[in-house]
Amino acid sequence: MSEVVKGADEKFCSDCGAVIKAKAEICPKCGCRQMGYSGIPVTSAGIIALLLGGLGIHKFYLGNSGMGILYLLFCWTIIPAVIAFIEAIIIFSQSQEAFDAKWNKPAN
Repeated sequence: MSEVVKGADEKFCSDCGAVIKAKAEICPKCGCRQMGYSGIPVTSAGIIALLLGGLGIHKFYLGNSGMGILYLLFCWTIIPAVIAFIEAIIIFSQSQEAFDAKWNKPAN
């Protein structure tokens, strides 16, 4: 089975998976409207996780307040800082598309 490769100015359709132009609002193959994302840049989330992650600020920034409070409660143990450092590396290693799929809400 051959793998489909997309170019720098292309993306995959959110419905059928066809390769389409990155700026396309509607997939020419299936007619599905593509979701836009409002959002958080991956670099901002990564920098916040790196600098303020030990206090859980990156969790609040990403909209996960429960985990942010947990990080705040245990910040004196340094464990949240270690976890946040690992999360920063994971965030920086993601593409903006992968980050959007996980954290950013679709724009209406």
